[in-house]
Amino acid sequence: MKVIDQLKNTDRTLFSFELLPPRKGNALESIYKSIDPLIEFDPLNINITYHQQESVYKKMPDGSIERKIINKRPGTVAIAAAIMNKYNVTVVPHVICGGFTREETEDLLIDLHFLGLHNLLVLRGDPPPGVRDFIPVTGGHAHTNELVEQIMNLNNGIYLESDLKNHTPTSFSIGVAGYPEKHFESPNIDEDIYWLKKKIEAGADYIVTQMFFDNKKFFEFRDRCRKEGIDVPIVAGIKPVNTIKDLELLPRVFNIDIPADLYKEARKCSDNAAVKELGVEWTIEQSRELKSQGVPAIHYYTIGISDNIKKIAKGVF
Repeated sequence: MKVIDQLKNTDRTLFSFELLPPRKGNALESIYKSIDPLIEFDPLNINITYHQQESVYKKMPDGSIERKIINKRPGTVAIAAAIMNKYNVTVVPHVICGGFTREETEDLLIDLHFLGLHNLLVLRGDPPPGVRDFIPVTGGHAHTNELVEQIMNLNNGIYLESDLKNHTPTSFSIGVAGYPEKHFESPNIDEDIYWLKKKIEAGADYIVTQMFFDNKKFFEFRDRCRKEGIDVPIVAGIKPVNTIKDLELLPRVFNIDIPADLYKEARKCSDNAAVKELGVEWTIEQSRELKSQGVPAIHYYTIGISDNIKKIAKGVF
């Protein structure tokens, strides 16, 4: 089933969550252990992230430095198919601009189509670790709206090779990211909304937000979108605080604010276990308010941790 159809036809707030592929060498069972406690809440979908390849530099015995390109979390497509078949649940793999040419993107989309994975979350993607600016590969996409356009072309039976015969249209439903506190590269929120609208105009069906801890920021973002004519469903993406380190790491990495009340209470905690419990309590209250305001779905960023998400889901859904 298409995610957009479920979002448009629900009379309740739906539950979904996101997982990281296991690191290379780890077993798929680690993913199942994260999913099993949450499947009882009838998730709208499970998202599987994709990560760009990274450059690793290794010192050789002769003193020279060798550069190797590695993918630390391979297997997004295979994992998505395995989860879909094991749990009979809608799975949404991430498809990104970074690291792909248009031809490689088309091949990936064909694989997804053949596997029956017809729901995508389409993102530009972050630069590789240690790289400040996003630079597309030669022949790749610089912006998400360009990637959305390529996917929509396939939905209309338009492939990169114009002389193909008997070309079959795909049927992808496309979600894209939105930033209640703006993307860190945008000079202001108005510019950020402008680029979000470009993604919707290109053919995206719905929006999933970056994490936020202050619902007021989400409601202001939603109002701005509606004012600018963006009328697609907006899914609220949130993440519970898990550790004391999150208080500094999350704002720095994701360009988001930690509300003063949450920060003060977290600083009173004696250890990470107490911070994790505080995160559960905060996220339950945050989720209940979002639910009361008619948000079509709440999407939880688990980072592979599901025991706290289960507590939250029990308190909300």
